[in-house]
Amino acid sequence: MSEDSLPENRIPVIRVPTRPADLNPGGSIFGGWIMSYVDIAGSIPALERVRGPVVTRAVDSFEFKKPVLVGDLISCYADIVSEGRTSMKVRVEVYAERMSKGDISIIKVTEATLTYVAIDENRQPMPIPDN
Repeated sequence: MSEDSLPENRIPVIRVPTRPADLNPGGSIFGGWIMSYVDIAGSIPALERVRGPVVTRAVDSFEFKKPVLVGDLISCYADIVSEGRTSMKVRVEVYAERMSKGDISIIKVTEATLTYVAIDENRQPMPIPDN
């Protein structure tokens, strides 16, 4: 898969359009806005795997590859890449669909790896259930 096409045979966990209110002073979308959607996207496969609540423990890596612009439609793809006893690492890739004068270009804009921890009703770490 190239970085200028959406992943084949995969469904994004979330898709979000950007808006002028999300701009930073430099004229692109504020990095914190993107980070919040990456965290939400990463939590979805973790929640599905645990079948219960998870919390974000760490952001292991986060790379902004290209700017996100107003009018872009971002698609976040997330997959569990490893599991421990109570935690898991999830990799999130973000692509922007940039529409201009009837053309659409696809750009990989961000990738990140986050760690989520399964928690019990007392908000304490708990073992990830067997499949």
